[in-house]
Amino acid sequence: MCEYCMKHGEGKKWYLQARNYSEDMLSDIHRRKFIEEFFSNPEELGKGLDRLGQLEKAPAMVKNMVGRAITRKMKKDHFGQVVPIEEIERILGFVNSVVRLACICRHVTVCRERRYCYGFSLGPNGGRFAEILRGLDKSYLTGPDTAGLEVISKEETLAAMRSHEREGLCHTLWTFQAPFIAGVCNCDRADCLAMRATVTHDISMMFRAEYVAGIEPGLCTGCRECMRVCQFGAISFSASNRKAVIDQRHCYGCGICRSVCAKAAIHLEDRASSPQAANVW
Repeated sequence: MCEYCMKHGEGKKWYLQARNYSEDMLSDIHRRKFIEEFFSNPEELGKGLDRLGQLEKAPAMVKNMVGRAITRKMKKDHFGQVVPIEEIERILGFVNSVVRLACICRHVTVCRERRYCYGFSLGPNGGRFAEILRGLDKSYLTGPDTAGLEVISKEETLAAMRSHEREGLCHTLWTFQAPFIAGVCNCDRADCLAMRATVTHDISMMFRAEYVAGIEPGLCTGCRECMRVCQFGAISFSASNRKAVIDQRHCYGCGICRSVCAKAAIHLEDRASSPQAANVW
């Protein structure tokens, strides 16, 4: 299990513990201030991406040292984990409300509102998290040129998640000062800053899922649709066998590849059961 499960889940999946979504955690003044500053200054994310680009030019020793420092800080402040849709459904079973909001990463990278983020709360109408966001002045989340915050049903949320899967987007849940979990975003490597940092720049800002994907060769037709949507480069194609092949060492266990497999040839299995991926987070 990932280290958060040991620290914040007592050896169980930490993101399935209702206490990590607790409204009481938002009474912490430091956490509230962090959330307010995070959403009030999206341009800081853009600067961070520029700095990552500059770091690529640094000597390997410097890059590794700085990268580890960034990861340590992110694990305290704003770290994520990939989760398949089955786990999203389980989370929706105990949270009480969902609010949909514009994605801060897309605000920075594509300069347009893209509503790929969902705040989960144990309180009604988005809870204290939504209250904090609504209180921000001139925020890109609540300004006159945005759709604002939408309180939506759990059924609408799950339908939206399935739609995002068909777009090839990966579900990731995010903390605001661990272990508080604010909600889920739907990411791709082109537009998501944390995924770009993790996959492209090799600076970890998210854990892999508790799962890895596997392929049933007898069902695979070699259509390569799974390769098209894999954000992590974990799927290749065997020209000899005319089958897709998953490298579980690189698989993040998002399960998005399943959504485009017409033959249901792909399944998820526990990461712990994979000799190649059991200790890769």
